[in-house]
Amino acid sequence: MKLTTILSFIIVFFSVYNLNAQKVYKVDYESQADIKVYIVDYESQCDLKVYKVDYESQAKGNEGKWYFVDYESQSDKKIYFVNYESQADLKIYMVDYESQAGWRNNSKQHLFF
Repeated sequence: MKLTTILSFIIVFFSVYNLNAQKVYKVDYESQADIKVYIVDYESQCDLKVYKVDYESQAKGNEGKWYFVDYESQSDKKIYFVNYESQADLKIYMVDYESQAGWRNNSKQHLFF
């Protein structure tokens, strides 16, 4: 195979894989979670600005648009909300508008792949 064919396949694979990467399910116990999350009070403290969308189709990409599913099996990531910032893998700030969602700390993006 040509290198360009292989690269094209890789790009398409990761694009498709990432389409619904932010369907999340809130678990009841820390041990069940893929990611431990803490909600900060100020945008400047967060790794990711999150907007809670109403429909699954709006949660495409790794852009901070989260759709909360009803069942664990429907989710891409299971999250647990911790009580202290020091316990968290990811600090989020909830935004009011979809256009505000996005990463502030790109080094944490790997958590949603």
